[in-house]
Amino acid sequence: MRVKEMHPLCCITLESTSEIGDQSPEPTLLRTGSAVVYSNINGSDIINASDVAGILYKWTNYHKGWRSRWFTLRNGILSYSKNRRPDHITGDDVRLIGNLPAGNNSRRKCRKSVGIVHLKVSSFRESKSDDRRFYIFTSTKTLHLRTNSKKERAAWIEALISTRNLFQLRPLNDNFNLLQNDVSISTERLKKRLLDEGIGEGLVNDCEQIMLSEFSEIKGQLKSLCDERSNLLDTLRQLEAANIEAEASGVHDGEFQLMKQLSSIGRGKYSEWSTTESSDDIEKQELDEASDEEEANYLDANECFSELHLSGGSVVVDHMASNSTDASAQVTRRTKLPDPIEKEKGVSLWSMIKDNVGKDLTRVCLPVYFNEPLSSLQKCFEDLEYSYLLDRAYEHGKSGNNLLRILNVAAFAVSGYASTEGRNCKPFNPLLGETYEADFPEKGIRFFSEKVSHHPTLIACHCEGRGWKFWADSNLKSKFWGRSIQLDPVGTLTLEFDDGEIFQWSKVTTSIYNLILGKIYCDHHGIMHILGNRQYSCKLKFKEPSIIERNPHQVHGFVEDVSGKKVATLFGKWNESMYYMNGEWTSKPKDLSDSTLLWTRNKPPINLTRYNLSSFAITLNELTPGLKEKLPPTDSRLRPDQRHLENGEYDKANSEKLRLETRQRMSRKLQENGWRPRWFQREGEDGTFRYTGGYWEARETGTWDGCPNIFGEIDQELLTSFEGS
Repeated sequence: MRVKEMHPLCCITLESTSEIGDQSPEPTLLRTGSAVVYSNINGSDIINASDVAGILYKWTNYHKGWRSRWFTLRNGILSYSKNRRPDHITGDDVRLIGNLPAGNNSRRKCRKSVGIVHLKVSSFRESKSDDRRFYIFTSTKTLHLRTNSKKERAAWIEALISTRNLFQLRPLNDNFNLLQNDVSISTERLKKRLLDEGIGEGLVNDCEQIMLSEFSEIKGQLKSLCDERSNLLDTLRQLEAANIEAEASGVHDGEFQLMKQLSSIGRGKYSEWSTTESSDDIEKQELDEASDEEEANYLDANECFSELHLSGGSVVVDHMASNSTDASAQVTRRTKLPDPIEKEKGVSLWSMIKDNVGKDLTRVCLPVYFNEPLSSLQKCFEDLEYSYLLDRAYEHGKSGNNLLRILNVAAFAVSGYASTEGRNCKPFNPLLGETYEADFPEKGIRFFSEKVSHHPTLIACHCEGRGWKFWADSNLKSKFWGRSIQLDPVGTLTLEFDDGEIFQWSKVTTSIYNLILGKIYCDHHGIMHILGNRQYSCKLKFKEPSIIERNPHQVHGFVEDVSGKKVATLFGKWNESMYYMNGEWTSKPKDLSDSTLLWTRNKPPINLTRYNLSSFAITLNELTPGLKEKLPPTDSRLRPDQRHLENGEYDKANSEKLRLETRQRMSRKLQENGWRPRWFQREGEDGTFRYTGGYWEARETGTWDGCPNIFGEIDQELLTSFEGS
């Protein structure tokens, strides 16, 4: 029976011949001769690896998932094609691994090979997280392969090792030893024969010179071929030796990969076969899915945190841009969410859609399954994940380079959207008076946010960094249109540097598509104006998606001086990276070497969650040791329904969410009766909410006057008075 398996990183099915349950069929090994045959020819040992063939599943891309391919290993070359059962693979010299697929392919036209891998300049690794997967690295791509069982993978690895030994043990100059020595020719026998026939000595000498001249030319050609072959072998030795030295010296795989990409050698992996810890796998797929030959680019798990030091399931964060030597700037933070206690239950999406079309989402009571274990207060802090860009901007402005300052500010404004990709669950709507603090000494920032108004819903935040301050208040207007959700942010983000330069901007529109059919995804579109009070301003356009768009998430913009002249061009993708070039450019250059990288997105976490939280977001709701005792009773990390959802206690989370929403319905009445924010105050009648100070001082003393227990049980007298009004 054919069952469907799920790709471990996304909801993609692949067909497998495994039986239901864990009872996978054992691989059938036909004609199981020795994988390596030794012979002695002319006194030298030659190793010949037998031909191997079989079906392997090859990862193509997120759209197509795993696809079965026919692989053949012959004479050191691994080739694969789309034919399920090529008829030309016959003979006793072929070792078949695994079961052949059912059916007859005799009427199918024999296709050419889709890809060829020369094992002389490639390497392979086993996956440590999946005992059926392994990888083959070449200079241009990475093959991600999967077998039907662990034994099949072992058979393929054995065949690859045997073929690898063929190149390691064979003499490098086995066919050209003669050319390494000086080759000469004797004409004595020929001259004697011609003289015996009565030919004159002068004519014999002329013939001798003609023959020696021809031989000299042939000798030069052979010498040239020998030199070319020798140079090629030297290049292969250098490529392989470079990677061996990198592994032996402990160079990080991700750093070595980057060095190789920047070198003239190319961007391939030439590492020897290994089953070390670096074979823990995490995948990253390239966007272009036009051709089956264009492989996805994947990285090992240890390559995902070039900035982090792994230690016992936690991460000691050491910000690469801070250069801080303070021992207190290292905080142990978690790398994964708790394992869920309960199995998640399904909900009827259609029953909710038909009752809420056209309504404001802030007034719709959704089950907890539609939430992620973060509040909107914590989501505000996610915009500060790449705060090092503001540190860099401060330093550039301090040194007098105001153009680089606004370029880094623009990159920071775009980077806040990077974590939204794949985040299809909504954050918790905070209660009136709910707060959130984030003290990240390793990043050099302290952040605080509070829900300052229930109707309209307003969230105010304030952050202090190295030489800059950032504050904002935001309101999110949302509409639910059945198949999509449109989110229009209202509010201004303000950034002020210590030298007095100020930048202000507003966020663009966010839309979530395919709520009924297809894969749910979000995108951002609109114009972002970053206005400065001095020399430069910036205008960025987030390109709106379309049905035929093959290159989504594009951002393009310009930096203008006070006269309106475009002095720099920015381009990139909000979910990947941003670059800039001096002057005005109407389109993205084909060669990125002419541009300068401003920002690139951090790699995905090792421990993925169903919420697709980034590594930074995973730490936001964490109660580190000793933190709970210092927090006010209004902090989001103490909210029970959010905590239950994070722990996978879905029934408790749902019941707590309903209880707190009953309390939330009283918030508007409380606000009308004169309720005021505790830590923020509005500037003027319709101005921005600004932080009034005092929070961190109260935290030091543990004095939380005026901070009620908003997550506690509802006071009956308050509830009675609310219902009576």
